[in-house]
Amino acid sequence: QVQLVESGGGLVQPGGSLRLSCAASGMIVSRYSMGWYRQAPGKLRELVATISGRADTTYADSVKGRFTISRDNAKNTVYLQMDSLKPEDTAVYYCNRYPSRANYWGQGTQVTVSS
Repeated sequence: QVQLVESGGGLVQPGGSLRLSCAASGMIVSRYSMGWYRQAPGKLRELVATISGRADTTYADSVKGRFTISRDNAKNTVYLQMDSLKPEDTAVYYCNRYPSRANYWGQGTQVTVSS
């Protein structure tokens, strides 16, 4: 059974940084494309970043140059480094495979950017 557990969220001021972690069990993250997604209040869930099995990365235009997705194969964990955070980055952040699998969604981690 696959379980993805997100952590690292919190309250941060605009311009600040956070690093999110996604610890996986029941699957080996390096064998699949993985993604970070987010859902802001009243909005649909959107894809933020992906990392392929070869470690190729892609980013949504809204976070390009500010966010970095990475992976630690030894820890079976995917990360999202978020810098220069903006209020519009406020959302619950989730990780999943890319494309996502319906039964892989975890609880997510709340990121709030506010002064």
